[in-house]
Parts: sequence; structure tokens; C-alpha cells
Amino acid sequence: MLFGKEHVKRYQETDGAEGHEWNGTVTLLLTTVGRKSGEERTTPLIYQQDGDAYVVVASKGGAPEHPLWYLNLEADPEVKVQVKGDRFTARARTATAEERPRLWKKMAAVWPDYDEYTKKTDREIPVVVLERA
Repeated sequence: MLFGKEHVKRYQETDGAEGHEWNGTVTLLLTTVGRKSGEERTTPLIYQQDGDAYVVVASKGGAPEHPLWYLNLEADPEVKVQVKGDRFTARARTATAEERPRLWKKMAAVWPDYDEYTKKTDREIPVVVLERA
């Protein structure tokens, strides 16, 4: 089971031939700039396409705090995305209150654990929309 740094490495080396399909779903690579370090950080995330945009969930497995990648994109919403061999710059934003229910349902359909994660935390788990720049 690939995930973490090895997942990122294999995905980048193979243009997603290894790592795009993961545990019955699909992943992209999201690169943010560390809000403290200024260094690029790349994270594999489950995604779904929504029109021309890509959608990811800042679940952190239902932890009480947001994942670091989400805090980074709040500080600097210009991110890099890789979907298979397609690498592009995107602007990240948190889904609006109107969009969120539909997008959450779409994401939970491919990763039902998202619904379980909501039971572990008091925070509203952000749904993030990545729009190609």
C-alpha cells in the first residue's frame, strides 16, 4: 500500500502509472508552500473532478485540527497539482456553504470513511476546490 513520501516519489517518477489508482479510488498530488518554512510540500490526496475543477477533502482522518497542507493553502492559495502526467498551477479555495453538501456527497461516494471522520471531530472538515490557473 503506497502512501506518504514513497507514494509521491513513485507517482512523480511514473506520471501516476503507480499511485494514481489507490485503494479503489484515485489520487492526485497537491504541492503547497509551507507557511512557516517557505518550502514546497507535496501530499497525495483522494480527488474527484467537478467540471474543470478538482475536489479534495481536508479530513486528516477526523483529527481535531486541519491538515498542514490545508493551513498552507489558506496562507497561499496558489498551489501545484499533478493528476497522472498532467502538472499545472491551480488556485485553491474552500467550497462555499452552498457547494459543500453536493461536493461532500461526491467525495464520500468514493471514500465512505469521510462520513466516519466527521464523527471523530467537532470541526467542519473542509472541502477544497482546485481551479486550474
